Amino acid sequence: LETLLGRLFDSPVEIAGSGRTDAGVHARGQTASIVLPGRITEAEFTGRLNDRLPADIRIQKSEEVPADFHPRYCKTRKTYEYKICNRRFPDPCRRLYSLFYYWDLDERKMQQAADYLVGTHDFTSFCTVRAQVKDHVRTIYDLSVIREGDMITVRITGNGFLYNMVRIIAGTLLRVGSGQMEPEEMKHVLEAKNRELAADTARPEGLTLVSIAY
Repeated sequence: LETLLGRLFDSPVEIAGSGRTDAGVHARGQTASIVLPGRITEAEFTGRLNDRLPADIRIQKSEEVPADFHPRYCKTRKTYEYKICNRRFPDPCRRLYSLFYYWDLDERKMQQAADYLVGTHDFTSFCTVRAQVKDHVRTIYDLSVIREGDMITVRITGNGFLYNMVRIIAGTLLRVGSGQMEPEEMKHVLEAKNRELAADTARPEGLTLVSIAY
């Protein structure tokens, strides 16, 4: 986007995003703001960029915002989904947007464990150790585990997320669903504030940023 805008206006353009995602993670609801060095209509802006962007990036909407708007520093509710393809053999048509998991998963136990994470907590246990943040307190408004056929969706809404937080939560729920961990143990993992007690970080391809509500 910055490269194309720089060419369009013949001037460097810097984009401010609502946050960063890991390599391999998807976004349907990413938000970004730009201070443009010239005038252009919203329709022309979206159309000209979409005509030139690679096939895996598309602008869905553009609009003018107040000069003091910044997508990262506003109060928001972010919703992510982590999809798990739980079946005997992989489905190549869904390989880019879900994690394939062979072993049977009990989504009811996963939901029981997920319920312990709803609310305002210190999520140190679910944050990559090298994350450079001082405050590990976040609020999760909703965390649901939904099965539709062989697809399990972990849907989480919160006021913000630590580095790798959703993927670590997903990995720990996988441990519960496969019977390696009891749902009640999630409470201990949360309260311990110890990354080593949570599961490995789940692979990135199953994670999608669904929406950001300002």
